Amino acid sequence: MENKKALPILFLVMFLVMVGFGIIIPVLPFFAEKVGASPAQLGFLMAVYSLMQLLFAPVWGRISDRIGRKPVMLIGIAGLALSFFLMAVSSQLWMLFAARIAGGLLSSANMPTTMAYVADITTPENRGKGMGIVGAAVGLGFIFGPAIGGIFSESSLNTPFYLAGASSLITFFLVLFVLKESLPKDMRTTGNGKSASRWEAFKGAVSILFVLQLFISLSLSGLEATFAYFAAKKAGLDTNHLGYIFMIMGFAGALVQGGLVGRLTKKYGEGKVIQGGIVLSAVGFGLILLVHNFTTAAIFLSIFGIGNGVIRPSVSALLTKTSSSGHGSVTGLLSSFDSLGRIIGPPLGGWLFAKAAGLPYISGIVLSIIALVLYQFYRARAERFSEAG
Repeated sequence: MENKKALPILFLVMFLVMVGFGIIIPVLPFFAEKVGASPAQLGFLMAVYSLMQLLFAPVWGRISDRIGRKPVMLIGIAGLALSFFLMAVSSQLWMLFAARIAGGLLSSANMPTTMAYVADITTPENRGKGMGIVGAAVGLGFIFGPAIGGIFSESSLNTPFYLAGASSLITFFLVLFVLKESLPKDMRTTGNGKSASRWEAFKGAVSILFVLQLFISLSLSGLEATFAYFAAKKAGLDTNHLGYIFMIMGFAGALVQGGLVGRLTKKYGEGKVIQGGIVLSAVGFGLILLVHNFTTAAIFLSIFGIGNGVIRPSVSALLTKTSSSGHGSVTGLLSSFDSLGRIIGPPLGGWLFAKAAGLPYISGIVLSIIALVLYQFYRARAERFSEAG
């Protein structure tokens, strides 16, 4: 069957996309500094990318419902390659901003379209497995990318950007020649009549799931932004140790997403997996407060990573199964809420950390509890809708 062949290809595509994205992570702050960016401007440089993702992910998702997944994926990957090459040749700050804006605008097509592709080719009971495989590819890409970027930045700060661009070009040709279209012409939405609102998918009980994902994203990005400072203060860990800790956490999350999410959602359903993931995340946040050395940091962060890692694929699977909008519209809007959390989370986490070192993690527990309560609201409303229907 076609879908059995497509999932490993999608895994490879998303892995390469995220490797390219990850390569520039350790290098961008130093490169931006070289072209004259202040710390505040670096913050804006990071935020503008997420802002473009927030605004345009739903647009690309809807376009993929109309013209098919493959052309939109090609646009997204080509946009990523273009932005990396533009960054590589940037000699002034405005050029770096232009590259980040173009990259965010175009590459925001990648995640929602890939998730919509998975929804197209999987049966409802295997949906969680497919979403988990994409999640695992993203996680592994984030592990290997920064390591490659760090190694190659020693020769020149420009080299990692060229390398990331080359990785994206390889991915582009992989999609162009190997990946087949997943959305048949008779299943596409037509563009005639009034233009569908980007909020079309935000209707009924499923709207609660989008807000739930926002809280999960908010708590995760707050942790990512502050953990380096927290670990240095509480356990005296340096950047080298932190690199290993995040690598261990990433492997644990990717292993669970790639191997366990599918089995768990098939056996217990997405709802129970989402709730279990939220509870485990909250436990992880609580344990992080007790970090006192490298081993405890690696174990506690991995517990959090495993819990957090199962939530997004399960939410994606549940949304594409229950929403009446096209898969692209749903996954695009979900990516938008994810991006919103990534915009608000780091400054909020930094502000909380400045008040007290443990506050970002206490707030993570609170946000997890709110997410758990939101899921109960979703379940109650979904049951009411089904009874009324």
